[in-house]
Amino acid sequence: MFVSRQLKEKNIAEYLIYMWQIEDLIRANGCDMEKIKSTIIAPYPLTEEQKAELTQWYMDLIEMMRHEGLWKKGHLQINKNIITWLKPTFQFASYCSSPKFPYYNSAYYKVLPYIVELRAKGADKEEPELETCFEALYGILLLKLQKKEISEETRKAQEAISTLLAMLSNYYIEDKKGELEF
Repeated sequence: MFVSRQLKEKNIAEYLIYMWQIEDLIRANGCDMEKIKSTIIAPYPLTEEQKAELTQWYMDLIEMMRHEGLWKKGHLQINKNIITWLKPTFQFASYCSSPKFPYYNSAYYKVLPYIVELRAKGADKEEPELETCFEALYGILLLKLQKKEISEETRKAQEAISTLLAMLSNYYIEDKKGELEF
């Protein structure tokens, strides 16, 4: 939870991927709070107050997952909302030929072939391009956690998508502060 707070303020893209990982971590522990306490919370050197706060955070997430029927797969609505919030900025900056966004526009067109390729390989063609980008990065994270080999082409895609989402995260922060003008 403490990590999530920092990420949400500094990099919304990393925050979303982190939250997807937390969802899977909860599932890996059978959505069982006692297992989460022993395997995730107990090993951390936290004060009792911090442990209580972290426990409550996990309990709240478990309850949301239960309420939304996400025991086996899927993402919490609070996490889906992030993509919804980012989508207008992503779409505008991606299709805008404004000189205010030349690097973002260039980064988008660098990522576009990877999006097309992912969709040709079976990614959901109906989901927004932005979600395809997040799914790609999360898939790469899972491969790394499983210590599976990652091809050079996949590394290039990861770099391009990460660059694009980092820019988008910066625009998101600027927009929240009222500093972004389209």
